[in-house]
Amino acid sequence: MLKGFLVGMCASAPIGPIAILVVQKSLSRGHKAGFVSGLGASVIDTFYASIAIFALAFAQRFLEEHQVMILIVGGVVLSILGLSMALKNPFRKMKSDSDSSVSPKDFGRAVAMALSNPGAIFVMLTLFAFFGLANDAPHNWSVTPIILSVSAGSVTYWFLISWMLSRFRNRFKMNTILWISRITGAIIVIIGIALFGQGLFKVIFHGMPIQ
Repeated sequence: MLKGFLVGMCASAPIGPIAILVVQKSLSRGHKAGFVSGLGASVIDTFYASIAIFALAFAQRFLEEHQVMILIVGGVVLSILGLSMALKNPFRKMKSDSDSSVSPKDFGRAVAMALSNPGAIFVMLTLFAFFGLANDAPHNWSVTPIILSVSAGSVTYWFLISWMLSRFRNRFKMNTILWISRITGAIIVIIGIALFGQGLFKVIFHGMPIQ
């Protein structure tokens, strides 16, 4: 159980589009908005953890066979989401009590970002191997406690990160937070373009088919 909890914490830790989104939401709209975005990532982390345990060979084969399509589609999705963050004013719909300003879109956007990066399954596989869970756990429903502990670790990580960031939000000026939103959105767009470009590179120079 403790190992699964640590896997969930470690899988959430790398700086990427989800972390950038949580930072932006926590600073601009408070703890709850940031945490809801983190929950979206936790749901997909739990999903990927389930795949990693129940379908190790299939997951690896699928990602290898469809890596070009995943890179291209994932890059487009990330670019669109990042562009939306960069152009949108995070204060336009803020309520007087910003901690209560939570939208289902925060959750959905995080889910979309997490799904656009199925390579995170490999992160789960690596962590399971590192903590000795991939080989020791039987591939049946007896691994449910492991999956739940991974989910708990991920949820705990995002709760702590969004809470700590929200404690400092009052020290930021509105204009500063607006620029943070624009810059983080631009970074996500760059990541998306890089993924899309990597996919096209494989098609053009390596002759790999889009499938």
